[in-house]
Amino acid sequence: MDARPYTRAAALPELMRQRIVILDGAMGTMIQRYKLSEADYRGTRFADHPKDLKGNNELLVFTRPDVISQIHEAYLAAGADIIETNTFGATSVAQEDYGLASLAREMNVQAARLARAACEKFATPDKPRFVAGAFGPTPRTASISPDVNDPGARNIDFDTLRAAYYEQAEGLLEGGADLFLVETIFDTLNAKAAIFAIDELFEATGERVPVIISGTVTDASGRILSGQTVTAFWHSVRHARPIAVGLNCALGAALMRPYLEELAKAADDTFISCYPNAGLPNPMSETGFDETPEVTSALMEDFARAGLLNIAGGCCGTTPEHIAAIAQRVGRYQPRCQAQGMFSRLVSQTA
Repeated sequence: MDARPYTRAAALPELMRQRIVILDGAMGTMIQRYKLSEADYRGTRFADHPKDLKGNNELLVFTRPDVISQIHEAYLAAGADIIETNTFGATSVAQEDYGLASLAREMNVQAARLARAACEKFATPDKPRFVAGAFGPTPRTASISPDVNDPGARNIDFDTLRAAYYEQAEGLLEGGADLFLVETIFDTLNAKAAIFAIDELFEATGERVPVIISGTVTDASGRILSGQTVTAFWHSVRHARPIAVGLNCALGAALMRPYLEELAKAADDTFISCYPNAGLPNPMSETGFDETPEVTSALMEDFARAGLLNIAGGCCGTTPEHIAAIAQRVGRYQPRCQAQGMFSRLVSQTA
């Protein structure tokens, strides 16, 4: 493959060998704190749009960029090394539900630019900051039937997903993403479509950025929703040569521990990431989840003490306060030991 070496993200592998790198926390949880109205989501550009738009958080990169930038900056001030773009649902597949599929590419470019600007504001020579272009799972799945009465039914196919993810990757790269994060994977076939699209983009542009892949164990069975154990999941995606693989969402850290241990054992030649929810949902809590920053950070400290982490952050229900506490706690420990692995081999192939 003829590809240029990594640029801004070239420092990441060495950084993860030196210390546990901090990822940001939840975007949706923070947006909820602003109590935005339908008018906030519409702005002037979408004032006459025929569908309701409240809840389309990705649209806020156009209509309330100040909110998204403030959230990014709050996480950077809390100590995050990596912040995610506000693009979890910024594919044409997801935006079709709002009648905005045609805006997907522009949405990703704008989201990456906002995150890039925030990182540039906080980066120093001693503490670089990185933009992770976030790829969500989409509301449609390629291997799970949406109809309990028809197990063979599908509401999307691989090629449609691939095209949507290619468009998203293209926009994120244009906007300045340093790396790609394919996250909250509950259907491995959807993730494979994203990985395929990303690789197509790398081939087409001659540019390659690091990729992190993060699955979601949905219950105590220890499997993702499409049926794989975390070990099987790793073997299904390892061909992508990710810089890191991990788990996020669904379970809080307390329930995630055995599955993270299993993944760390299976993926012995790459870095490990973990960003759990703040416990279980609790509608009476300010964040909608049970755990305070003290509780979540103590659980993450236990992971660090056990030598399981290279990247630590938070998912649903976590806030800048959670991320600051996690950074303080895990910073006492060395990162998970890891050989040169896939990333170094890839750099030698593409340099």
